[in-house]
Amino acid sequence: MNNMEQLDRIILSLKDEMIATLEKWIHIPSVKSEPAEGAPFGAEIRRMLDVAVDDCRRLGFDTKDFDGYAAQADLGEGDDLDALGILAHLDVVPEGDGWRYPPYGAVIEDGKMYGRGTNDDKGPALAALYAMKAIQMAGIPLNRKVRLILGCDEESGSACMEHYKQVAVMPRRGFSPDATYPVINIEKGILRIRLHSFLSDTGLRVVSFNTGLRPNVVPGKASALIVGDADMAARAKEAAERLGIPVEVKANEDGTVELTAIGVNGHAAFPENARNAIGEMLLLLRELGAQGALRALADKVGMEYEGQSLLISVRDGISGNLTCNLGIIRADKNGVSATLDIRYPVMTNAAMIVKNVAASLPGFTVEAGEPSEPHYVPESSELVQGLLDAYCEVTGKERKCLAIGGGTYARQLEEGVAFGASFPEDEELAHQANEYISVEDLLKNVKIFAYAIVKLAGKA
Repeated sequence: MNNMEQLDRIILSLKDEMIATLEKWIHIPSVKSEPAEGAPFGAEIRRMLDVAVDDCRRLGFDTKDFDGYAAQADLGEGDDLDALGILAHLDVVPEGDGWRYPPYGAVIEDGKMYGRGTNDDKGPALAALYAMKAIQMAGIPLNRKVRLILGCDEESGSACMEHYKQVAVMPRRGFSPDATYPVINIEKGILRIRLHSFLSDTGLRVVSFNTGLRPNVVPGKASALIVGDADMAARAKEAAERLGIPVEVKANEDGTVELTAIGVNGHAAFPENARNAIGEMLLLLRELGAQGALRALADKVGMEYEGQSLLISVRDGISGNLTCNLGIIRADKNGVSATLDIRYPVMTNAAMIVKNVAASLPGFTVEAGEPSEPHYVPESSELVQGLLDAYCEVTGKERKCLAIGGGTYARQLEEGVAFGASFPEDEELAHQANEYISVEDLLKNVKIFAYAIVKLAGKA
């Protein structure tokens, strides 16, 4: 029996243990919350990191916890900078609406485990960990260290990796199993823009319109409270029907009307696969007579996700089109604020995007965060070719490179790419209700990662 056959048998023997470990991880709602001592991203993320570190130690790896920001587990010996880095994250976005199963229940049905984090990114992180374990059990010699780095703030800005780079040595090259196969060697730039204006005192009276928790999530439900005449509820239903917007309407005894627009939540990097409920609500409020800032947002953003009316729509031949997600809105007596999550192509200038948004929305204060510049690794690199070899050897599928709008930990590495863990034929699950990973795909990911480690870190 050769090394790879032995590796395959070991991976299959670890199946039940992997499932039990992932169930334990999914049960922890590791959503960012208020910081506490030793828990910079909140108590649940701290608990998740502790559990993961304990599991890494149980599996026999040298581990280190970096102040609750991140942790690492090492396989083999060698220079830290020359190590093969595998970067995954343990934090998750809020569960959102529309689940058929408990979002942290890790329910297994028809060979699929459902739960927030199964696909993004606890399942892939666990697959990488058990790929390292399988190689250790098989006794396959390595010519460089393999380092699994588990971060805790990927969904909210990656402050975890900034801290890690200050207190530890980040490997020069590696991959992040936080997207899709075959290999993603181009990631668009990411720009967050916060808008602020005043709520109009003319037209439709809007008491409150507060939706969204993260700018990188396309919200699947949006609620607003409005004031109107006696037939406002009926008018709202008629307007929603004209616009083709699924909406729930409730008239209150105090003369207010509650509106709830129903969309389809998703990831801001793939807005074409979702339906933004904030945009739906803006169009409905405009139809009912909203003026000022809310009308301007309906006119210039609405349901658009490529920034056409903001004059920022652009496409290049390297990385595709710009996407724009209105992920958060707050409207009440204190004013209107909104946050745009923009993923822009390699050939685009972030400063020009900000300039055009400001010109398109006069009357708004426009505040831009520090952009995360586009990231690119040549397809010809040894890293990319080794990963493609592993993917094709296990799956027999086409070897090619992709560009995405998502931002992964790959850009934390000098030479980093996203590699897995979803397959090209899979439905988009990140940040969506009923997120799942199939047991079959979990095992396949372990095998692909193990083969990749052997090709990139194994002795010839």
